[in-house]
Amino acid sequence: MKTIRLLYPDFVSGNLDEYYLGARLMVQIVPENQNQPLFKIDLPGPGTIHPEEKDGIYALDEVLLGIQKAKSILYEENPDKVITIGGNCIVSLVPFDYLHGLYPDLGIIWIDAHPDVSTPKDGYPNAHAMVLGSLLGGGAVQLRKEMKNPIFKPENLLYVGLQDLHDYQEKFLKDLKVNYLVQKDKDLNNIDISAFCGKFSRVLVHLDIDVLNPTEFPATYFANPMLVGDGSSGGNMSLARLNEVLHLIDDNSEIVGLTIAEYLPFAEYKLHKSLSSLKIFA
Repeated sequence: MKTIRLLYPDFVSGNLDEYYLGARLMVQIVPENQNQPLFKIDLPGPGTIHPEEKDGIYALDEVLLGIQKAKSILYEENPDKVITIGGNCIVSLVPFDYLHGLYPDLGIIWIDAHPDVSTPKDGYPNAHAMVLGSLLGGGAVQLRKEMKNPIFKPENLLYVGLQDLHDYQEKFLKDLKVNYLVQKDKDLNNIDISAFCGKFSRVLVHLDIDVLNPTEFPATYFANPMLVGDGSSGGNMSLARLNEVLHLIDDNSEIVGLTIAEYLPFAEYKLHKSLSSLKIFA
């Protein structure tokens, strides 16, 4: 079984420069494994481009550039398993679609405070909020056009850590008949997670760091009071509970795709910016 790691430092899909540094730092946080080669998607960094909104999507050209580069790597390397290190949530689009081509009957476990099923017409232009909707056949047509394999079935999706929804998100999920539970006051129980895993021989896991409680883990979007996004609320999961959930999945199914996204090291980025202005680094 060939497993590769994909460093995908997309920051434009969430319109925050910190995603770029977050992806590169996450490479150092995940466990080392010399048998899992790392492939970097070479994208322009913050300050080098001037993105524009097109067709309701911010930085559409740059978003599509990253998607196309990710596809090029995956279809050239043909791995059996993919660990994707983002960046923001858009980074799951290509590897999850690619793996769906290898394994038609895949479950998706979306560990996230948010549903990620927005569309350009909903008024929030950042593509990272459209990624799962696109994998399910909605989202954004510009993203769906980049997919090479069939869309995922609603019954193949499990949300873990989901918080309150906007009306348009709720409508999308109900129209698609997605079975979901808002987990604001109570976690999804272990029995339900294990039962879902038992339906599939292989699963994909998307881990959005903002599922975590920002008071315990401050490198998440909702630890920054200056950011409001689309008005959604942050996560409330503890690190201990996240550890329990991940091992529960690992014990009950084979993870063939794992994404870690939305790591936002705000303090570290401030230090990086400060050091970058010194002549000695130029």
